[in-house]
Amino acid sequence: MSDKIPEGNRSARERLAQQREREKGREKRRRTLIVASAVVGVLGLAAVVGLIAANAGKDDGGDSASGPAVAPSGAIGEAALTLPVGAADAPSTLTIWEDFRCPVCAQFETAFRDTITELADDGQIRVEYHLATIIDGNLGGSGSLRAANAAACAQDVGKFAPYHDVLFSNQPPEPDDAFAKNSRLIELAGEVEGLDTPGFRSCVEDGEHDSWVKKSDTAFREGGFQGTPTVLLNGESVFPGKGDEQISPENLKKWVAEANKGKKPGTATPAEGSTTPSAPADGSAPADGSGAASTPAEGATTPAAPSSAAGS
Repeated sequence: MSDKIPEGNRSARERLAQQREREKGREKRRRTLIVASAVVGVLGLAAVVGLIAANAGKDDGGDSASGPAVAPSGAIGEAALTLPVGAADAPSTLTIWEDFRCPVCAQFETAFRDTITELADDGQIRVEYHLATIIDGNLGGSGSLRAANAAACAQDVGKFAPYHDVLFSNQPPEPDDAFAKNSRLIELAGEVEGLDTPGFRSCVEDGEHDSWVKKSDTAFREGGFQGTPTVLLNGESVFPGKGDEQISPENLKKWVAEANKGKKPGTATPAEGSTTPSAPADGSAPADGSGAASTPAEGATTPAAPSSAAGS
């Protein structure tokens, strides 16, 4: 038998091989096109996600909040984010980060209000309040922001401490965003003598300190704190405890006494209703150069009970 392939069969095989090569080429081009389209799709999605994230950051407040951050009168400290209550020269400082919607904050206040008030009135501590809005972020709504703005409006006229107490005493259930209503915040102001004025109402309704509150919340989130309440005695965390000891009214008094050993009580308490100039929007010190705050709400320097919620 001859081993030669007939010319007709050879041509048929060559045509079949060429067709297969063409099909492989088309398949390769198709796969390349699919991969390229997928890459473009992923990049497009990433761009959209990035845009959404950027816009979310703007809506979230902080430095992106519209308008300058107008600090309330008497606010002190870095960027004027601190609301002080008590003698400016007290030997110890109790720093409290709180959220008016935070239920653990209200529990903390209920348990420690009298103790903190006593320590502040005796010149043993100055309480420095900072406001956060983490519940708004966790559950939605704007009650944390609205209540904090109203508290800052109360600070403008030296009524922060008693209004702070009223807000926590009337805190709605955590899922209930009742504090989002300015009308409710104004209604509660009626429980603080001399607070419900046209000026206060305008401040609340216009959200005069909203950008300041958002700036404070940004400072809280960037501060590495675990949640509200965050409570520090001279910079050391004491909530839920210190070392092996759990916080309690008795232990708080003991820790303050230990910190103040050999030191004189503070006496530099501003007169009733006095306030220092509002801090400029750039966070620089008040024009008079005094770091001390106006504070006390009517009468003495009653510190509104701290409220911050652990791990809220």
